Amino acid sequence: MVTNPVLSRVPWLKAESAQRPANMTPADEQLARRVQRGHTADLAMLVERHHSPLLGFLYRLTGGDRALAEDLTQEAFLRALRSIQQYQPSRPFKPWLYAIAVNVARDHFKRADVRYAVTLADDELLALPDPIGLEETIEMDGLRVAAISAAIGALPVHQREAIILRYYQDLSLAEIAAALDIPIGTVKSRLSLGLRHLRTVLREEGGV
Repeated sequence: MVTNPVLSRVPWLKAESAQRPANMTPADEQLARRVQRGHTADLAMLVERHHSPLLGFLYRLTGGDRALAEDLTQEAFLRALRSIQQYQPSRPFKPWLYAIAVNVARDHFKRADVRYAVTLADDELLALPDPIGLEETIEMDGLRVAAISAAIGALPVHQREAIILRYYQDLSLAEIAAALDIPIGTVKSRLSLGLRHLRTVLREEGGV
């Protein structure tokens, strides 16, 4: 039974999402193309495939506000549904989806006029996966998840987006550039500046 909160917002997905055999794993781009043609079960499969990673991205981007991240995740998928006909299947689907999520988050930040900082509880911190290669990249050993999360939460939003997409979501530089709609050179610059800031903050706070 489908229990995904996004799917519950679109009732016709609940009945159709289980019709595809479990052993069929088409690419995202194939699924999106089928959705454009009216195959609604494929939309349910896309949502189920990307819901958890996208929620994790927005959870970190909003500083650990679970309720807000869930709301933004739902809005991102609903926007994706509304604009699915504009998606070009010749381009990777994942950066397209994350671009929508980034814009949803930015719209919220503009409305809220608040600079978010990480306020994760200890049990939530322990549940987060380790960043992919981040500790090695900033050349520090034994850093606690809380210290890294807090330091990332203090970054300017544009650097935080790039850092999370690269080291938590494992997007390539090209995928990040597509998601943020910026040149790859700008991605590299934001990552470099963000990592430099992380090194400084973590050394000052940890005495490293």
